[in-house]
Amino acid sequence: QVQLVESGGASVQAGGSLRLSCVASGYSVNKFCMGWFRQVPGKEREGVAVIGGGGSAIYADSLEGRFTISKEDFKDILYLQMNSLKPEDTGMYFCAADYSTWCAGLQASHFKLWGQGTQVTVSL
Repeated sequence: QVQLVESGGASVQAGGSLRLSCVASGYSVNKFCMGWFRQVPGKEREGVAVIGGGGSAIYADSLEGRFTISKEDFKDILYLQMNSLKPEDTGMYFCAADYSTWCAGLQASHFKLWGQGTQVTVSL
């Protein structure tokens, strides 16, 4: 069974850091496109970062270099390192998987498998 499970979300002060993890079962993060998305009530799900099977990553412009997406290939774990967090980073963060080797972009519609989400709250 293919499954994605996120963890690592928490409440943190502005300027702090968090590392989100996504454990994949029955799916190879090494071979295929994986991504992180975030959503707040009343808004569309926003692509944060994606990484392809070859290791190339695409980031949302709004991140300003503060986040890093990475993979631990042999353990099938996807990470999102978040530094210098801002209140606008608050949201439910979702791990997602495509079935393509290369990531086409940050569009949520390309991703077919989703985790349950982990909440990130950044306070002033």
